[in-house]
Amino acid sequence: MTLKAILFDVDGTLADTESLGHRPAYNRAFRQMGLGFRWGPKLYRKLLRQPGGRERLRHYILKYQPDLGTHRAAVDADLDQWVAEVHALKSKYFRRFMRRGQVPLRPGIARLMREAHDAGVRLAIVTNASRKTLNPVLKFIMGPALCSVIEVVASGEEVGHKKPAPDLYRLAMARLGLTAADCVALEDSEMGLRAARAAGLPAVVTVNDDTREQDFSGAALVVSSLGEPGAPSCVLRGAGGPLPWVTLDTLRHLPVPVTA
Repeated sequence: MTLKAILFDVDGTLADTESLGHRPAYNRAFRQMGLGFRWGPKLYRKLLRQPGGRERLRHYILKYQPDLGTHRAAVDADLDQWVAEVHALKSKYFRRFMRRGQVPLRPGIARLMREAHDAGVRLAIVTNASRKTLNPVLKFIMGPALCSVIEVVASGEEVGHKKPAPDLYRLAMARLGLTAADCVALEDSEMGLRAARAAGLPAVVTVNDDTREQDFSGAALVVSSLGEPGAPSCVLRGAGGPLPWVTLDTLRHLPVPVTA
């Protein structure tokens, strides 16, 4: 393929923000508000099937019917308003975790971004997260040098339908002025893969503990990480055999999707 741009998902792809940032931040917010429940890893993996943080909170309240204690009246009066308040508190703790440097980039992310930029391959961020949630990730995890090579950002509040709908990928490609034949998506989840495929994009999936058991049929390549010296990648699915890490050449030789 002609590789002109790489489109990066954020949570779970750039960094393990779900397990190291978002879930602990939710639990800190629940404790601060005097709520008796906590989200463990197994439950959180189920909640990740929802397309965003507010959606996860709302789904949890409606499906699991937790004991809300003194919050019951507020939830009954206006669930969406209560969810917004919890999410705002969670976001404060999430930014604090980012600022403290508790969530590093996954292996190979910085390497591939630099290699792509040096080769004239354009870079975009495509995420269900809001720009407000995304900003601390860009500022504190990626830093100014890597942020400067990101040309386009497409975030969740800009579209009517988040992933697994293709809207965000289509928005990013429109801003780049490119087609799916020119781009590769990097994802970590089945939801993100479905969005990329619906937009006609070949996708590389880098699994993590929250997603490794999901269905990645349709991915061009599934790996443990992008890999780098000292932290090699392991191919879990796809052609090409063993490789020390995912390179621009790896991406150029991905099979092009037959259907969108």
